Amino acid sequence: MHQDQDPAPEHPNKAPWERAFNRLLTPMEEFIRHEATSGVILMVCAAVALILANSPAAEAYRHILHTPIGFRIGDWRLEKSLHHWINDGLMTLFFFVVGLEIKREILVGELASPRQAALPVAAAVGGMVVPALIYLAFNPGGPYVAGWGVPMATDIAFAVGILVLLGRRIPEGLITFLLALAIVDDLGAVLVIAVFYTSHIAPLPLAAAAALLVILVVFNRSGIRHPLPYFITGTLLWLMLLYSGIHATIAGVVLALAIPARAQYDPRRFSGYVRGLLDRYDRAGGDETTLLGNIARSSLVHTLEQGAQRVKTPLQRLEHALHLPVALLVMPLFALANAGIPVDAQALRAALSHPATLGVFLGLVAGKFVGIAGVTWVGVRLGLGRLPAGTGMRHIVGIALIGGVGFTMSIFIAELAFPSTGGGLVMAKTGVLLASVCAGLAGYLWLLVVTRRAPQDRDPPPAQDATS
Repeated sequence: MHQDQDPAPEHPNKAPWERAFNRLLTPMEEFIRHEATSGVILMVCAAVALILANSPAAEAYRHILHTPIGFRIGDWRLEKSLHHWINDGLMTLFFFVVGLEIKREILVGELASPRQAALPVAAAVGGMVVPALIYLAFNPGGPYVAGWGVPMATDIAFAVGILVLLGRRIPEGLITFLLALAIVDDLGAVLVIAVFYTSHIAPLPLAAAAALLVILVVFNRSGIRHPLPYFITGTLLWLMLLYSGIHATIAGVVLALAIPARAQYDPRRFSGYVRGLLDRYDRAGGDETTLLGNIARSSLVHTLEQGAQRVKTPLQRLEHALHLPVALLVMPLFALANAGIPVDAQALRAALSHPATLGVFLGLVAGKFVGIAGVTWVGVRLGLGRLPAGTGMRHIVGIALIGGVGFTMSIFIAELAFPSTGGGLVMAKTGVLLASVCAGLAGYLWLLVVTRRAPQDRDPPPAQDATS
């Protein structure tokens, strides 16, 4: 074919078809892409919340957040502010996805092998204990001591987002190490919330919650894989925990751990099943351009779709279905509702000398760094585990700095530690925001300096003249 001859026109559906079937992402790649997107949106929403809280619209912003929303059935009534519905209701979905991630990692991921999990688990524990100790050093007693859990958490969306910005400079094993560390960190935060931030216990609702948990286990063991019975029971569990005194979002994690991790169809037989359907599809004939009037082929495609769904575990299906809505809706709404704090020169000066702000800030920036990097270094020296392939301690230093980005979980714990909207909550949130900015920037710049661009990322050499 001559170079100046136009290529044959393609079928209008060919390019989208090829793009759809060539876009093969591993679960890890899809997870990283969603977390990176979520991190960018979280930054934007946090900035919007700060602008609203320090603008003429501040009063309207606060009024909207405190608008009561509820419903009544007979004499029973449930009413909460919009702020509470976001923190106690929508965030349950966030914790549900966190629970699914934890279960997957324990079953088949980086935490499945004790030998493989030892180092990131130890680093995560160090990254929780040291920040809490630093906070308690600034607040050994008094009205702000309850905030010790605030600097313990790492925001996985922001952390992954920062690594993704660095592109192929970052070894793949380092992202895996960070994800394993952050998931253990999330599990630790969930346990801290459940055990230490429970103000009172109501025995009757707690007993009802325990009975619902037994029902979820029965669903799992009896092979029920449709999500509806789990979500109905999970909703009742959320309600009972709300009345029991344990934070209602824990229902999300408990429900996630009950979701089956076994597929309905045997994956080993799936290949033959698909080939048989495709052979029948080819033999069905009929109109080649559309399935609209081809009943035989439409039925076969529907059967193939159902089989593809059932060969995946309910855990996989739910994690895939909910990860994006949680990342793009729930977490941004949480940021909008909780990141808006009044900031002025006088308030900032007061915050920088306040023990709650200092404890949170140094806990996240210094405590995470010492806890993660120090414990990892000691663990490697003692033979507890090995660093991922292609990584060294210089990479772990960057991860330890980025670990100081607390944001979502840290702000969530701050809301529990300081239930009133007084000075403690504002100071703790100020510390979280300042630490997240400083730790994120420091980690990004450190990794930018100590890592080299991969060959794929470098500029291509200038093209040589064809006549030379």
